[in-house]
Amino acid sequence: MSARRQTTVAAELGLPDDARLVVVECAELGFCHAANVGVYGALRTGGATSASLMVPAPWARQAAALYRGEDIGVLLSLNAEHDLYRWGPITQAPSLLDGDGGFPRTVSDLWDHADLDEVRRECRAQIERAVLWGFDISHLATHLDAMLLRPEFFDIYLDLAVEFQLPIRAVSTEVEAHAGFPIRFLAGDEGVRFADAFAALPAVGGTTSRRLLAEVLTSLEPGVTELLFRPAADSPELRAMTPDWEARVDDHVLLADERGVTQLFDEAGVTPIGYRTLRDVMRQRA
Repeated sequence: MSARRQTTVAAELGLPDDARLVVVECAELGFCHAANVGVYGALRTGGATSASLMVPAPWARQAAALYRGEDIGVLLSLNAEHDLYRWGPITQAPSLLDGDGGFPRTVSDLWDHADLDEVRRECRAQIERAVLWGFDISHLATHLDAMLLRPEFFDIYLDLAVEFQLPIRAVSTEVEAHAGFPIRFLAGDEGVRFADAFAALPAVGGTTSRRLLAEVLTSLEPGVTELLFRPAADSPELRAMTPDWEARVDDHVLLADERGVTQLFDEAGVTPIGYRTLRDVMRQRA
């Protein structure tokens, strides 16, 4: 089924069946000011092709104010994992709060205590608020994969993708095997688009990152592959709020080099696309 989808996407874009397409996705727009700088910089003057917005996060409104029509989806967020930096639901959802007033810190805590009706209302409200803010939503994703790895949560995720006719960020076949239910088959059976593969790239920054990215791009299989980044500009606040700040800054350094990343695409023979391309193919077929 996956191979058939790969061929269909390429063919509907007027490309050969063996074309290698890559989505360069920047997650966590709205997480903080540094993330807004990094994500929009990567989209506008760098090598990124898509991004996802955390609607409940503290800097989401600034992200909305800066929006200029870029390829941006909604990162459905039901967790706030940082000890010193918190956010919570935008709806009345008592089961989605932990003891100090924010979303649960862990996915297991969310799964153990969340009321599914409140989950559905909260996720729909996040999508609708993004629309109200003016975003032309390109896809849905889920923070910490919380909506992907439990079937009752995935049902809501998939229902919303069908309702709003949006592609989703899914999981690799390896991760799906651990989830214990056929995530990719269920989405495909509903006509929902998703990337065929997901490639990991170690965040080490500078020349080494470009070398590793070149190696990953060269090794891609035919179909649509997503590369996930979380770029953020270096700042004292970023360093204070999250222990993985170096990886985020590394992503920013890598993706800010527009000519370098574009050159890597050309040299590897891959075609960069955004999730909006998948959305348009999905809606045309529907």
